[in-house]
Amino acid sequence: MSSPASHFINGEWIDAGIEALESFESYSGELLWSGQHAGESEVDAAMQAAKSAWPAWSGLDVHRRIDILKKYQNHLRDHQLQISELIARENGKPLWEAKTEAAALIGKVDATINSWNVRCTDQHMEVGTAQGRTRQQSLGVCVVLGPFNLPAHLANGQIVPALLAGNTIVFKPSEVCPAVGAYLVDIFSKCLPKGVINLVQGDVRSGKALLAHEDVAAVFFTGSYRGGAAIHKHFAGRPEIMLALEMGGNNPLVVWEAKDLEAAALLMVQSAFITAGQRCVCARRLIIPEGEEGDAYIDALLAMMKRIRVGDPMSDEEPFMSGVIHEQASEQVLSSQAALIADGAKVLALCERIDEAHPTLLSPGLLDVTGLEVEDEEIFGPLLQVYRVPDFQSAINEANNTAYGLSAGLISDNKKLYDQFIAQIRAGIVNWNRQITGASGNMPFGGIGQSGNHRAAAWHAVDFCHYTCASIEADTLSLGALPTGIQEHGDE
Repeated sequence: MSSPASHFINGEWIDAGIEALESFESYSGELLWSGQHAGESEVDAAMQAAKSAWPAWSGLDVHRRIDILKKYQNHLRDHQLQISELIARENGKPLWEAKTEAAALIGKVDATINSWNVRCTDQHMEVGTAQGRTRQQSLGVCVVLGPFNLPAHLANGQIVPALLAGNTIVFKPSEVCPAVGAYLVDIFSKCLPKGVINLVQGDVRSGKALLAHEDVAAVFFTGSYRGGAAIHKHFAGRPEIMLALEMGGNNPLVVWEAKDLEAAALLMVQSAFITAGQRCVCARRLIIPEGEEGDAYIDALLAMMKRIRVGDPMSDEEPFMSGVIHEQASEQVLSSQAALIADGAKVLALCERIDEAHPTLLSPGLLDVTGLEVEDEEIFGPLLQVYRVPDFQSAINEANNTAYGLSAGLISDNKKLYDQFIAQIRAGIVNWNRQITGASGNMPFGGIGQSGNHRAAAWHAVDFCHYTCASIEADTLSLGALPTGIQEHGDE
């Protein structure tokens, strides 16, 4: 893909920076995009442009901003196939899945407008002899730091509500998916006044320059706990900065008293291995009973795993999953697996490279780690860990045995077990007899603990994009009754 330039600042594409930045197709390794890492001068120019554009943009009637976002939505429809193909090539997910992401971009506009109309409408009321009114006010310049795993959808899911609320944007995509970020901003640029959205490319150095800028009003981040914690620490003692941090999870999936083994196995596969295990909501820990019931679940899962097609994301013979984002990521997954095996994990299915010519392709792996002291960390790839427990309460205890709290799920025919599960589980997203990677844009999305800072996205994203101003108003000035302690007349 050839983009107009590296960065989009104040309505213009520019090439400048501190160092060359390149992006390669995940599957083939071929060069896809080239540009530059933003330095402090590019970051400052983008922030200044957003700051200058903010008064006029926030001053527009919200219905006018909605009209502009609907035009953006139409442009997304016109470019849906191109977006899908670019995501598949740069990110490496199968084209069928990339198409679902491109469709989600379009749906996000309507979902955001509907959420705003439900959650953010102005209120009018009588307050004594005056009128009470609430208004939704924008925050200012919002910095959006995007992830690589859903490089268009997750960034779009923060940018659209921020724009609707009247904020202006400086967006830094993941440095491993700059092409998708550039394409998305190019579509925005066809609809928005100059300066309302700005793009800077780069790695952590560019991100740090953004966070250090004096005009930051809000930071919306999706990524690792380590990255989110660093941002939180950076703004310690600055409560005026709005932070919305989504940081992944070490997510549990419990299977208990499930009769349809094939259906259960399919939900396990969809929960653990979609996007090659690179979704923040993917199941990392499978918790099942000891004994024959648990053995049956393992046998069914292994049989379903053998049916998974892994391959070229653009192949006509569509795979269920393709590779991880890059070779380094595959090495990290294999290294984590090796460490678990060295500590005593039992191999049920080895995660391994399928094709040395395409080192990002990994087969799905399954390890039994029952009884081991396993580090509470998110292995971001197609590797699922099995825990065998004696009873259902132990299953819940094991599920909660994590500092994270993003997603969790129960596969079971027993509603009483689900009632117990939902009452005790600590997670922001809890599904029953559905894959835990399934989420609705018409519901909140977010976690607790090390998974986030209680700023749910999706349907609730509008909440962290504005503040509510409460006013008591009277259109005439009158003396009225004097308060206690004020004399009727002054001293003569």
